[in-house]
Amino acid sequence: MRICMKNKFYLLLAFCCLTTGMMAETREDRANWRNEVRIGWGDQLFESLMWHNPTYTITTMPATYEITKNENYRYNQHIWLEYQYRFNNWFSLGAMADVSEVGWDVVLRNGAGTELSREKKHFFYNLVIMPTVRFTYFHHPYVNIYSGVGAGIGINGGTEKNSAGKNTDYGMALNFTVVGISANYKRWFMAFDYGGMYSLKNANCIFLAKSRMFNLSVGARF
Repeated sequence: MRICMKNKFYLLLAFCCLTTGMMAETREDRANWRNEVRIGWGDQLFESLMWHNPTYTITTMPATYEITKNENYRYNQHIWLEYQYRFNNWFSLGAMADVSEVGWDVVLRNGAGTELSREKKHFFYNLVIMPTVRFTYFHHPYVNIYSGVGAGIGINGGTEKNSAGKNTDYGMALNFTVVGISANYKRWFMAFDYGGMYSLKNANCIFLAKSRMFNLSVGARF
């Protein structure tokens, strides 16, 4: 029985290796499939640390006292789309668009903490558009490992006004991919990136900082 089970295991392993090899991205595929498109999701760790729900304590404030606070923050995460053209095995050039949003409620409470009113339609968004460069330093039919960088424009807008009384502001945007790993299934692939996105107008007006540290994406090459 052990010998039979052992043989079955080796046959199954050989079959998996054969079928996986047939589905891997070969050297010829890399030469033919120069274009790459992917859509991804990224975290809003920076936003959740900067804008978060207040904590309440028991107070002896009179009921006639009123205070307005921002509550119930909602983080819609980063959704992004990227195109890359692979010039060779190690260098590719492309462009990326990324959008993220944070929403919240403006709540009026009295001194006892009782809610008097609530407005839910408050939000801000960050739209980033930039060219990107990627360097792939490890190629394998099943796995690629790479790093990259991008620089462009960040657009911040929403319901709130800035110091100039405008709802929209603009600044520089940067994105760094410290390391990325993609798993290939013929022309399809899944990828995980670690890095960070930054967007600011000046030192006193920062839209993003170390946001989108972790990214998951799916894509296709053609």
